[in-house]
Amino acid sequence: MFKVRDVALAPQGRTAIEWAGRNMPVVTRIAKEFEETRPLRGVRVGAVLHVTKETAVLARALAAGGAEVWLAASNPLSTQDEVAAALAEEGINVFAWRGETEEEYYWCVERVARASPDVVIDDGGDLHVFLHERVPELAERVVGGTEETTTGVMRLRALERAGRLRYPVIAVNDSMTKYLFDNRYGTGQSTLDGIMRATNVLIAGKVVVVAGYGWVGRGIAMRARGLGARVIVTEVDPVKALEAVMDGFDVMPMSEAARVGDVFITATGNIDVVRAEHVLAMKDGAILANAGHFNVEIGVSEIEGIAVSKRSIRSNVTEYLLPNGRRVYLLAEGRLVNLVAAEGHPSEVMDLSFANQALAVKFLVENRGKLGAWVYKLPEEIDRAIARMKLETMGIRIDALTEKQVEYLKSWK
Repeated sequence: MFKVRDVALAPQGRTAIEWAGRNMPVVTRIAKEFEETRPLRGVRVGAVLHVTKETAVLARALAAGGAEVWLAASNPLSTQDEVAAALAEEGINVFAWRGETEEEYYWCVERVARASPDVVIDDGGDLHVFLHERVPELAERVVGGTEETTTGVMRLRALERAGRLRYPVIAVNDSMTKYLFDNRYGTGQSTLDGIMRATNVLIAGKVVVVAGYGWVGRGIAMRARGLGARVIVTEVDPVKALEAVMDGFDVMPMSEAARVGDVFITATGNIDVVRAEHVLAMKDGAILANAGHFNVEIGVSEIEGIAVSKRSIRSNVTEYLLPNGRRVYLLAEGRLVNLVAAEGHPSEVMDLSFANQALAVKFLVENRGKLGAWVYKLPEEIDRAIARMKLETMGIRIDALTEKQVEYLKSWK
């Protein structure tokens, strides 16, 4: 079963997936191992992920392991239609097309949920929440799930605290080989890529305001500085704010940053980070972009409430004329700018993230019935094994501890 924009796009999609696969050697290696051992035979995997060429490499790996894969998009604007077509042609049950309405988006999520998956893979938590709220009887039979994002893990931990989580979940986002690389280097590069593709503005010399200094914010700030921007960080966490200062960035409240910034990038996972009061203080021509999972960090409805007019100025750029005569430019409708205006993370970094996903699914299946309904980290030995495989594919060798060194580290003396 599938619903995609146009299955005739499949040849183009296969070429794109092939390109991604060449740059995802760890997932490719796992897929070969899965094909030989078939650890997911008879397992139905339901996934809500960005339907990109990198996700297709993961879906193929799961299918090689014997899984029946059901896939929907985790963002209405992130699907690569040619990739969705190629997956549909290969027998993946995919429900995704770029430009879904909100109603269509949740229809696609529901198709995956009602397939009654054994294992759930999610990016943002919408599938997990749908299962818990709308079809709890299906959630009861889920063996386990995984979660890709910081935002999604926050939602799942809230379910856990409320005593409502119905199955074990691996917080893939908490794996070192995920957040240290995907969140920092992947989002750092792809966010700036999306902004530049959408606007073609020069970053050098601009004042870039980064809201949030978690791993995503760190990566964006680092890359913006590397492109020649002066970077300001806004934060609510004193420890992260202090870290940003020590890393050499200016730190101030958004109310102050709003007056001096040229480009504003949100990366907090929270709502209303940029509000109407901030927008009214901004320079003429300020650019607003979001790198958090959901389209709630920039108060789009507030902006529309105060705007005199709006118009589409170019692809993925909406211009708002404000009562004070200034104009601001919202990118990607306030959704993930790196996936809407660009192609998302580079394949090389998704190699690590999706290696975590593939091995987390295998771990859940192997430990069926042994885990309580809690949020877990992927075991550290798996995390380190992924790093080791990545280094091997890069042709990099590292030292190993001698027996004497091992004993020294164990000793209290």
